[in-house]
Amino acid sequence: MTENLKPWPYPLWVAHRGAGKLAPENTMGAFRLGAAHGYRMFECDAKLSSDGVLFLMHDATLERTTNGHGTGGDLSMGEIARLDAGSWHSRAWAGEALPTLEALARWCLANHLFLNVEIKPTPGQEEATGRAAGELMNRIWPGDRVPPLFTSFKTESLRGARDTAPHIPRGLLVDKLADATGDADLRIALELGCSAMVLNHALWDADLVAKVHGAGLRCSSYTVNDEWAARRLIDLGTDGIITDRVDLFSPAAA
Repeated sequence: MTENLKPWPYPLWVAHRGAGKLAPENTMGAFRLGAAHGYRMFECDAKLSSDGVLFLMHDATLERTTNGHGTGGDLSMGEIARLDAGSWHSRAWAGEALPTLEALARWCLANHLFLNVEIKPTPGQEEATGRAAGELMNRIWPGDRVPPLFTSFKTESLRGARDTAPHIPRGLLVDKLADATGDADLRIALELGCSAMVLNHALWDADLVAKVHGAGLRCSSYTVNDEWAARRLIDLGTDGIITDRVDLFSPAAA
């Protein structure tokens, strides 16, 4: 059943937004801390600034994770770079900046690390953000290195990435199945040429794993922070586990 599976050169364990909740998310400090815990693959969130630069931030708005206000994508990269993206987490991280996706990608390349870019567009920028992610990786990511993985909840973003960088693997993110069987979401993933489906971890069961694997796609999960949940996914034979608990799970474990 698994002989047609797409290649999957990535580690099982993926550090969510750098180091989960141990550091301010989507900052270089967080990715360095995740690496210090032994993680080799990192998930980040990328969106476009007003002047067309991909930067790292999860929310559309600035208030939760920076000292700024309003929509992050309305600011230029120069304005974004001046924000404090660390004080909200703790005093120890005060002054951490929001990096560009290019800065993170080059750090991963320099340290032989793997990267999962969640394309997290500001509303209305879905396709443009996907296209920009593909164009960036075409420009900076060497062809002889394991490519990053693009994921998104937004089909328009995955189409934009596919159209500009078809060689870079894609994964469809799903928080709630469109139907009880998962067939509708699987059809979308296949239409987009995805290599994986990345589901809310509670959605996976043996039948769905078998169905997705049987279609040639890999099975990955977010955000897995409990040992029982991780063990269930490993026993199901899934291929990727995104976690905040870089302090709990050893990335060398299987």
